[in-house]
Amino acid sequence: MANDRLDLSTAVWRKSSHSNGDGGNCVEVTDDLPGIVPVRDSKDPHGPAIVFPAAAWSSFVSAVKDAALPGT
Repeated sequence: MANDRLDLSTAVWRKSSHSNGDGGNCVEVTDDLPGIVPVRDSKDPHGPAIVFPAAAWSSFVSAVKDAALPGT
């Protein structure tokens, strides 16, 4: 079986603009990979990342900004 792991060791991560300043509840994304957006928990920078297709991530962010999700 081929190794399908994505090497994110050199990725440049940025915190969400909605993250709080005390280091909690933070997500980080890297948007320097074409077609995909890896997302991780900033409190666990060596932990796993979830990888989304760029179009799906963009739709999600737009829905959050527009308060179009249940409970937002």
